[in-house]
Amino acid sequence: MTPSSATTARNAVAATFALNGLCFATLVSRVPDLRGSLELSNGGLGLLLLSIAVGSMIGMPASGFLIQRYGEGAVVRLGAWMVLLGLGLTGLLATADSELGAAVGLLCYGFGTGTWDVGMNVEGATVERMLGRSIMPRFHAGWSFGTFTGAGLGALAAALAVPLAVHYLVIGALAVGAAQVASYRYPSAGRATDQAEDAEATRSAWLEPRTLAIGLMVLSFTLAEGAANDWLALSLVDGYDARHWVGVVGFATFVAAMTTGRLVGPVVLDRFGRAPTMLVSACAASAGVLVVVYSGVAVLAVVGIVLWGLGAALGFPVGISAASDDPLRAARRVAVVSTIGYGAFLAGPPFLGFVGNHVGTLHSLLVIAVAMLPAAVMVTAVRRTGLAEG
Repeated sequence: MTPSSATTARNAVAATFALNGLCFATLVSRVPDLRGSLELSNGGLGLLLLSIAVGSMIGMPASGFLIQRYGEGAVVRLGAWMVLLGLGLTGLLATADSELGAAVGLLCYGFGTGTWDVGMNVEGATVERMLGRSIMPRFHAGWSFGTFTGAGLGALAAALAVPLAVHYLVIGALAVGAAQVASYRYPSAGRATDQAEDAEATRSAWLEPRTLAIGLMVLSFTLAEGAANDWLALSLVDGYDARHWVGVVGFATFVAAMTTGRLVGPVVLDRFGRAPTMLVSACAASAGVLVVVYSGVAVLAVVGIVLWGLGAALGFPVGISAASDDPLRAARRVAVVSTIGYGAFLAGPPFLGFVGNHVGTLHSLLVIAVAMLPAAVMVTAVRRTGLAEG
C-alpha cells in the first residue's frame, strides 16, 4: 500500500470503531429515561436489556459467513443500518409505552452492533497486516473515545430533556451515515476463488483448538473488563465505605488506565511480542485486583485499579489480531472469538453477583484474579502462526 492509502484505510477503520462506541453510549446513556418511559423495575429493565445480548449472540456467529460471502464493508453497513433501526424502534416504541416493541428494537440493535463489531475487527486486522505493525489496540481505544463522546452527548440530551426518540434517531442517523461513508474507504480484501481454498474458508472454526484457546483467553480478559464496568464502583462503595461519587471516580480511573494501555500497547507488542505481553497483562490484572481487594487503603486501591485497567486493556484486541493471522480464515475465527468473549459480558455480572451474595461485593472480584490463571496459560495460543515471537 502507498502511505496515503494506508492512512486512509487506517482512518476509515478507526472511524467505524469510534462510531460504534458512539452508538453504544447513545443507547446506554438514556437507560434511566428508557426505564422511566416504560415504568420498569430494575429487574424488568435487566430482562429488557437482555434483548441486546440475544441479538448480539445471533449476529456475531453469523458474521463470519456474511463477511466471507459479501465482505467486511458490506457487513459493517448492514450492522450500522440495523443499529439505526434498533435505536429508532427503541426510542419510538418506548415512548409509546410498548415494552415488547422496545425489546424488538433492542434485539435489532444487538444484532446490528454484533455484526458491525465483527466486521470492523476483521477489517482492522487486515489493515494491521498491511501496515506490518500492531495497531488493533488503538482501534479499540478509538471505540472508547467514541463512548466518551456519546456519554457526554447523552448527558447533555438528558439535561435538556431531549425526547428519547429524537436523541436516538438524530445521533444514530449521523453516526450510521458516517459509518457508511467510512466503510466504503476500506481497502479491498482479496477474495479466494480456488475451490480448495473455498472449502478451507468455510470449514467450521469452532472445531479449531487454537481458535478456541484464543477465545478462552479473551473470555478471561473480557471478564476482567466487564466486571469493572458492572461491579467496581459498587465494590468501592461497599468494601471501602466510600461515597457514591468516589466509586464513580474509581471506575473512571479504570477506564482511563485501560484506554492508556490500548494507546501504548502496540509499542510493547511490537517490541516484546504477543505472548510475553499478554502474560504480563494477565499478571498485572490479577495483581491489581488483589491490591484492590486486600489493601484496605484508598491510595493503594487506586494503584490496584490502574494495574487492573492496564492488564485488561489488550486481551480482546490481541485475541482478534491472533484470530486473523490467516486472512482466509479471519472472518470465521474472529466471529468465534468475539462470540466466546462476549459470553463474559453475559455470564459475568450474574455470576459475580451470586458470589458477592456469599462473600461480599469486594471479595467477589477475586473471581477475576482466578480467571487470569487460565488466561496466562492460554497466551501461548496468540503467537503469530508461522512467525517467531520476539
